[in-house]
Amino acid sequence: MNAAAKPAWSQEEFEAKLREKGQGYHIYHPIHVMMYEGKLTKEQLQCWVANRFYYQISIPMKDAAILSNCPDKEIRKGWIVRIVDHDGEGDVEGGIEAWIKLGEAVGLTREQVTSLEMVSPGVKFAVDAYVNFARQRPWQESVCSSLTELFAPHIHQQRISSWPQMYPWINENGLVYFKKRLTEARRDVEQGLQVTLDYFGHSREMQERALQILQFKLDVLWVIADAIMLACTQVTTEGRDYLRQPVYRPE
Repeated sequence: MNAAAKPAWSQEEFEAKLREKGQGYHIYHPIHVMMYEGKLTKEQLQCWVANRFYYQISIPMKDAAILSNCPDKEIRKGWIVRIVDHDGEGDVEGGIEAWIKLGEAVGLTREQVTSLEMVSPGVKFAVDAYVNFARQRPWQESVCSSLTELFAPHIHQQRISSWPQMYPWINENGLVYFKKRLTEARRDVEQGLQVTLDYFGHSREMQERALQILQFKLDVLWVIADAIMLACTQVTTEGRDYLRQPVYRPE
């Protein structure tokens, strides 16, 4: 029986299916497992921070793309807060500035972070694919793709809790980004989840489409982690992988 012929899941079942996708969240990627276990060197953690900055600066562009495609004023009024969260407003610094401070806390200079000189081509490709998805697809699909935020508070809390013990050389002032996102991500989930449940919840076919979209975003995050790990990895003649210092690639 194809999806179109199957009855729709209840809203509770549909939400549970979406949340089950967290089993593939990038918190389980080897580089994030090693990070949590305190096994990354200073250079490797710097590589991760520098590469993830490209994702951070692209989030407001993704959200602006959603706004540009959305004719619903009430949705736009709620969604625009996300751009302010990352870009800041007036004298209030946003998430992008907080990430730069994270870079400084792990020993990078502002120029090293903002120049993007350490960003892997694979990271750029994956992030750009996500932004292009938001530009080209219906805004409801782009909202659905943002639901990886369902799983984000746990990974932020994990870093806040473990980094001071695992990486005591990091200035704790640099953890502001993760602390900010603990509350912001939970707030964002409420709107994105409601849009997804309302728009995709009327048929099994649409519900399964939503699961495919969320899987696409999970795949993007996983590929980003793959690319960062590759930027810090070399394969020996024995076939074993060792994390190493990042390769610096000028633009």
